[in-house]
Parts: sequence; structure tokens; C-alpha cells
Amino acid sequence: MQLLFDFFPLIVFFVAYKFAGIFVATGVIIAAVLLQTAIQWLRHRKVSTMALVSAALVLVFGGLTLWIHDEAFIKWKVTVVNWLFAAGFLISQVVGERPMIQRLLDASVTLERPLWLKLNTMWALFFLALGFINLYVMYNFSTDTWAKFKVFGVLGLTVVFALAQGAWLTSKLPKEDPADADSAS
Repeated sequence: MQLLFDFFPLIVFFVAYKFAGIFVATGVIIAAVLLQTAIQWLRHRKVSTMALVSAALVLVFGGLTLWIHDEAFIKWKVTVVNWLFAAGFLISQVVGERPMIQRLLDASVTLERPLWLKLNTMWALFFLALGFINLYVMYNFSTDTWAKFKVFGVLGLTVVFALAQGAWLTSKLPKEDPADADSAS
């Protein structure tokens, strides 16, 4: 259910785009993000920083898209969000005690600081690349192709990258000593 809630704006954007075009879809995603933010506030009495930043960017870039009637603004939002994520990950390496990825995964993974920094840098580079890939698709393909890329391509690339990171992390975790496993039985 949480996954559906998280992807609600993206889903309604794509459905609206398919039935009514980019400008209606932009208005729909603005409404969906406002609704999502309100629901998060009502349920938890707080809204995550990531959700607030994303909502603000949807409002700014979506608003410009509708006001100026230029779809480039909503397309640029994807790049700006990814580049802000990249900047956040990189800045977290020098500001604060733990890099961003450690803050996100610390409860389930234990790593030495150099590995956290490497993992954090990989995510920053991934988000930086994703921003550039969005620009490439935006300027070299139709709006229809871009919309499909925004919904399925970005999500697919993120899932593949996360799985690759999981495999990389597994290779870095300490191996269990077989003698310890026997004594636990």
C-alpha cells in the first residue's frame, strides 16, 4: 500500500498524459503531489524533506509549464530532482557525521566508513547520470517517448542500479565463519 502511495503522482501523471496530453498531466501531477503531501501531513504530522523538495519542484516546474505553456519545464524537473539528489549525497559526505546512504541503510547494513563513502559516491554519480540521460531523452525523442522514459525508464534504471548495489554490498559484508555457524546449531 505504501508503494502505491509513493508512486501515486507518477501513475496519475502517466494516465492523464495518455488520455489528455502533457499539460493536463502536469496539472494532475501538481494536484496529486499536493494531495500526497497533505495526506502525509495528516497521517504523521510531518512531511519528509525529500517529499517537500519534490513537491516544491513539481509546483515550480509544473507551474511554469502551465503558465508559459512550454513542456520543457516539466521535463527539466526530472533532471533537477536527480541533480539535487546527487548534490545531497555528495554534500552529506562532508557535512554531518554520516553520508546520506548510511543514514538510509544504517539500520540494516553495517559497513566501515570508506565503504559507506564509496557507496554514497556511487549513488551520487548514478543520480548525476540519470539527470543527463533525462536531458538526452528530452531533447532527442518525442514527448511520448520521454513520458514513458520518465515513468518506466527512470524507475527501471533505479531498480537495476539498486540491485547491483545490493550485489556489491553483499560482496563487501563480512563472511560468516563456518565454525561459528556449526556452533550455533
